[in-house]
Amino acid sequence: MPLDTPISAAAAFASFLLSVSATRWLALHGARLGPVDHPNARSLHSTPVPRSGGLAVLLGLGGPLSVLAALGISAPELGWIAAAVLPVAGIAYLDDLGEVSRGLRLIAQIGAALLLMSGGLRWTLLELPGWVVVFPGWVAVVLSLVYIVWLINLYNFMDGMDGFAAGMALFGFSAFAVLGWSGGESLFAIASVCVALAAAGFLTSNFPPARIFLGDSGSSSLGLLVAAFSLWGSHLGIFPLWSAWLAFSPFILDATWTLLARLGRGERIWEPHRSHHYQRLVLAGWSHRRTLLRAYPIMAATAACAVASPSLPPREQWLLIVAWAMIFALVHLKVRLVERAASMGPS
Repeated sequence: MPLDTPISAAAAFASFLLSVSATRWLALHGARLGPVDHPNARSLHSTPVPRSGGLAVLLGLGGPLSVLAALGISAPELGWIAAAVLPVAGIAYLDDLGEVSRGLRLIAQIGAALLLMSGGLRWTLLELPGWVVVFPGWVAVVLSLVYIVWLINLYNFMDGMDGFAAGMALFGFSAFAVLGWSGGESLFAIASVCVALAAAGFLTSNFPPARIFLGDSGSSSLGLLVAAFSLWGSHLGIFPLWSAWLAFSPFILDATWTLLARLGRGERIWEPHRSHHYQRLVLAGWSHRRTLLRAYPIMAATAACAVASPSLPPREQWLLIVAWAMIFALVHLKVRLVERAASMGPS
C-alpha cells in the first residue's frame, strides 16, 4: 500500500495524541505505579517527579508505526530499529525502577548496536564536503558500535533539564522528516515525524515546570533512535552523516566536549556531575525556562541548516560547518561569562 498524504497525516496525529494522553495519565498516576526521580547530585530539580515518560513517547511512536506495518507499509530497517529499542528501553526502565549495573546496561546497548548493524545500519564511510573516505570492514564495525553506544549514553547525559531532551528530539527529527520528504523517502519521513510528534506530545507535560520526566528508558531510546535514523538516512542517500550531526549538534557537542573536559581533569566520568553547559547556566542562576528558551532557537537553527546542507555546494557546506563551530565557541564563552558574573554577585 502506498504511503499517501491522508495515511501520513493520520499516523502523525495518532503519534501526538497517543503520547499526550499517555503522558498526562502517567504524570497523574506514575508516582504510584512506576519509577520516581528523587533529586541527587546531578539533578536540577528539588522535588520527586515521575520518570516514566519514555513509555508515552515509545507508545506514541510504536502504535502508529505498528498499524502502518500491519497495512503493509514498513521497511526492514524499521524492524531492526524496533528490535534494538527493546533491550535498551527494557534495561533502562529496570534501572529507573532500581539499580542496574553499568555492565548490564552496556551489554544491552552493545546488543542493540549489533542488531542495528545486522540490519545494515552501519557507519561505512566518512563523507565530508568534497571528500569521502570508505572504511575497511572491521573499522566500520568498530566505529558503528562506538557511535551507536555513545549516542545512547550521550542523550541520557543531556536529559537533565525540563523540556530539553524532548525539545531536541522535536527539532532534530523534524529536520529528518523534511529531508526525507525532499529526498523522496516518504516512509523515512513519516517515521521521523512520528518520533518528533511523540516527543512533542510528551513535551506538553515536560515543559518547565515539568510534571513528568523521560527517565532513562526514554532518553536512552531517543539516543538509539538518533543513531539509527542518522545511519538509515545516510544509507538511503538522503543526507551525509554530518548533516545529521548538525541537526543534533547542540547535544552532540555539549556532551562530547564535557566528556573530554572531564577526562582532561582526571574525573571519574561514570559518576554524576553537573558540568554540562545547560546545567552550569541553571547553577549560575538562570531558570529552567530561560535556559530552555535560549536553547530552542539554537536547536531550530541547527535543524534548519541541516535541512539546507545537502543541497549546498561543498564550499558553502564548509562555510556552514565553520560558522557553527564559531557559534558554539561563542556559546561556551557565554556560559563562562554568566558563571563569572554569578560568582561576583550583584554589583
